[in-house]
Amino acid sequence: MFQKLFGFGQRSRRMVIDGLYERIVAASRQPVFYARWDVPDTPLGRFEMIALHMILFLRRVRNEDGAAVREVAQEVTDVFFADVEHAIRELGIGDMGVPKRIKKLARMFYGRAATYGEAIDANDAEALAAAMRRNIRPDDETWMGAEPLARYALEAAALLETQKVEHLIAADISFPDAERER
Repeated sequence: MFQKLFGFGQRSRRMVIDGLYERIVAASRQPVFYARWDVPDTPLGRFEMIALHMILFLRRVRNEDGAAVREVAQEVTDVFFADVEHAIRELGIGDMGVPKRIKKLARMFYGRAATYGEAIDANDAEALAAAMRRNIRPDDETWMGAEPLARYALEAAALLETQKVEHLIAADISFPDAERER
């Protein structure tokens, strides 16, 4: 009764969602992505890395049964897009321009989710690297960071498959150490 009356349950749930999102963001900020694999250390480059890790998480939980899993997946997606909106505003985009940019970034995110998901499902590092090259470094057809990033993503997807969904939705999620040679 007190949980519903005073919102204690909601606060602890929000802490779990925020914790899960923080772990996803932390995984996306591994220095090797930017320093060695040459992902642009820009707002768009950071969006790409957070989007990749979000896609990996959402792909892992997509076929799980239960309302709790679907709710957590939706809530962490909502936090992601709220974070994207906040970042857009911090870049100085005015209120009128924010919805247009959010729509564009949402299309980018869901397009990547489909393309990366197909390559991951097929365990096709070459197709995944080609998609990453087109999306992350369209300015550089010979971007060498695409191959190790694709191998990392496949390793991350495999690692997430070994983690129990109950742990994942409780913010107990692990991604590989990208510093390890691939």
